[in-house]
Amino acid sequence: MAGPDPSSARLDPSAVKVLAHPLRSRLLAQLRRSGDATATALAGALGTNSGATSYHLRRLAEVGLVVDAGPGRGRERVWRAAAEGHSWAAGDLDGDEDAVTALGWIERDYVRHFTTRAEEWLEVAPSWPAGWSEHLGLTDHLVLVTREQLAALQAELAEVLQRHRRVGQGNPSAKRVAVYGFAYPVDLDNVPAREG
Repeated sequence: MAGPDPSSARLDPSAVKVLAHPLRSRLLAQLRRSGDATATALAGALGTNSGATSYHLRRLAEVGLVVDAGPGRGRERVWRAAAEGHSWAAGDLDGDEDAVTALGWIERDYVRHFTTRAEEWLEVAPSWPAGWSEHLGLTDHLVLVTREQLAALQAELAEVLQRHRRVGQGNPSAKRVAVYGFAYPVDLDNVPAREG
């Protein structure tokens, strides 16, 4: 049996509540984007102070979102993101109103982050070669599915992304690319009846 997948972590209610903080969310994103770093380096990159950064890294470590990556003490300790990404299921948070509220903040924060990064990409896209830029950017699709079919679609997309996670490893022309997925109902007012 394979061990845990370091490419993705499932957030539990405790991790959701810790991650629902502007600096912590940015710290984790920076570690994933740029790699291992000290609190001092992260503070410089994010325009914060190293004391607050160190505190928030320790909070992230308490719930397993970051890990100590090697030598160093205090603000010079080297930190690493524990996984390349994470997921959650709202059902995992049932009964924990604080976690449900925190997840709402995280989801909105991620939408803001995506919007910012997408706008930054659109600014520089014309400078990228056509061979790259024609495959980068936005795409949208409308599908007509049942709840079960939507779950199967999401599982299949996750499998495809997992297969492609490292296909370019070792190739000097390979680039890291962010792929976001966001499924939502087209008719927001047509809420299905609850089952059970």
